[in-house]
Amino acid sequence: MASRTRVFLESLSFRGRHGVLPEERKLGGQFRVDIEMDVERPPRARDRLSDTVDYRAAWKRARDVVERRRFKTLESLADALADAIMRLPRVRAARVKVTKLAPVLGGEVRSAVEVTR
Repeated sequence: MASRTRVFLESLSFRGRHGVLPEERKLGGQFRVDIEMDVERPPRARDRLSDTVDYRAAWKRARDVVERRRFKTLESLADALADAIMRLPRVRAARVKVTKLAPVLGGEVRSAVEVTR
């Protein structure tokens, strides 16, 4: 029977152009991404990358979604991130939290969305 391991990538920081307002889409903003992956590992996992998830691949997928694509809502961005992470080998479940660090709301505030697959 395979064992399950939880792998966390926390406080990944990216710049993206997401939001409903034209200023957000033009100027962009800073986003923080937290990823939790439920990884299936072989019963006798060794100290090999092939027995777990490649953190670099997860980071690159997150970066590509945040920096190269555009979404109006944080919900859509979080959905796309979760979908990208779920396509990684050995990942059986994922939780993705996206925080917009300085949304254009007229004050200091952070907004966040969490998606689970």
